[in-house]
Amino acid sequence: MIDLAPTLLAVAVLMVLAWVPLWVFRAPHRFAPVLAIIRGAFQLAVISLVLGGVITSPTWVGVALLAMFTVAASTAARRIGWSWRHFALVSTAMGAGILITVSVVFATGAIGFTPRYTLAIGGIVIGNAMSIATIAGRRFTESVDDQWEQVEGWLALGATPRRATQELSRRTIYSALIPTTDMTKTTGLVTLPGAFVGAIFGGVSPLAAGQFQIIVLASIMAAGSITAVIIIWVLAPIRIRPGTPD
Repeated sequence: MIDLAPTLLAVAVLMVLAWVPLWVFRAPHRFAPVLAIIRGAFQLAVISLVLGGVITSPTWVGVALLAMFTVAASTAARRIGWSWRHFALVSTAMGAGILITVSVVFATGAIGFTPRYTLAIGGIVIGNAMSIATIAGRRFTESVDDQWEQVEGWLALGATPRRATQELSRRTIYSALIPTTDMTKTTGLVTLPGAFVGAIFGGVSPLAAGQFQIIVLASIMAAGSITAVIIIWVLAPIRIRPGTPD
């Protein structure tokens, strides 16, 4: 029987530590981190129970990944500014990046094509693609809104909408990939990724865990690059000043 008391105590203290600095600084949405922790804990509890029964079933693993992808695409679309057009864009961009990346991983034999590994790498790549999609979409919209006079000037000179936002588009893609790039560059020096540590705790040798982790990191970078480029390519031709995302 698992003793949950220490876990609940630690999480409660950490929630307070996440909230107090924001409350002192009077930051907006100061309860957001606490609510995120509560929601994450509930979702992890549910998914832990569910996965215990489906992790060996290809069909149910596929259903689980589809559910993860749908929630991720919906979340990113809301962050950019909800519309069915944005949902379709995010779904297409993330879907392309994830499918291409995961197909390469399994086709090369770098990781065995089993339900367990498919769920593991699929879930990790989906989550990171969601973050990159969100950053790319929001930062592009904010950049165009902040520098609309520059964009409008290009349009007035006869530039196409895509040309008018070309430099902003390129900088946005670079910025959207900075967190993932830095995480990849500093792995082993600054951070030990969860997949690596989890594999070692599960009894896998450090060498095998490192092999799995580098595949995961490369997959995240590839899927993120494809996702960001597709999103910005579609958003770039702007004729009307966009509103700032909520």
